[in-house]
Amino acid sequence: MQYHDREWGVPVADDHVLFEFLTLEGAQAGLSWSTILKKREGYRTLFKGFDPARVARIRPATVEKLLTEPRIVRHRGKVEATISNARAVLAVQREHGSLARYLWSFVGGRPLSNRWTSHSELPAETEESRAMSKTLKKQGFRFVGPTTCYAFMQACGMVNDHELGCFRHAEVERLARGFSV
Repeated sequence: MQYHDREWGVPVADDHVLFEFLTLEGAQAGLSWSTILKKREGYRTLFKGFDPARVARIRPATVEKLLTEPRIVRHRGKVEATISNARAVLAVQREHGSLARYLWSFVGGRPLSNRWTSHSELPAETEESRAMSKTLKKQGFRFVGPTTCYAFMQACGMVNDHELGCFRHAEVERLARGFSV
């Protein structure tokens, strides 16, 4: 509830935070979000504050240690994806100046505000998340399917998917008005 009430949907332009959300959304695949939130601090510690340059240097011996670590999801593919995604983040930063500028380009650099009245209206993926997924995969990112990308877009405020009746919809919309990458 605290995550929903304070963080979910708030626009984010910090590359470390965006890398964190991308990692956590990928780790969540097949699991509950509450499981991932409980492991969030473990991820922050073990993946070096989501500093892509530091994560990109993690070696195979460290991967083996991480796979025994209960503070994260112990799935080899997800752990290795975090490291390869860090390397992809560095490449994106070199090419585009920042991960934020690159990712926010999929929504034109500004948050999209949806007007859902019921949770059942929310899509699992959108045209934007499919485009993001396709492009990220070409850049070498892993665990970034269209559904994961849409959840990522919701989490970091690229879309405001709070229902209209939710107190956070208007708050997040106000925060989005002054936001730019």
